Amino acid sequence: MDSTDKKRLRAEAHSHKPVIMIGQAGLSPAVLAEIEIALDCHELLKVRIRAEREDRKTIGDEIVAATGAELIQMIGQIAVLYRPNPEKRIKKAAPPKKPKPKKAFNHRR
Repeated sequence: MDSTDKKRLRAEAHSHKPVIMIGQAGLSPAVLAEIEIALDCHELLKVRIRAEREDRKTIGDEIVAATGAELIQMIGQIAVLYRPNPEKRIKKAAPPKKPKPKKAFNHRR
């Protein structure tokens, strides 16, 4: 993924809220399963990691290694992850719907 793609994804993720929060229990198999589900649904995901700085970095690396997602950005406690979902790409490639005809304006005086 090149820098322009990452820039576009960072801009898109800006308005999103964190979907997953990792607390004092750390990264458990249940949390990893939820991250997998969220990545399948959303593709672009914000994760809040409540831990010390060094621990946040290792948790982020563990998530990337376990899920195959790409770390787009990590600022403070928020990590932005992206993993494309091939099934969503197939659904988006469906033929476009026919545009509705435009209604003519009825000007009354």
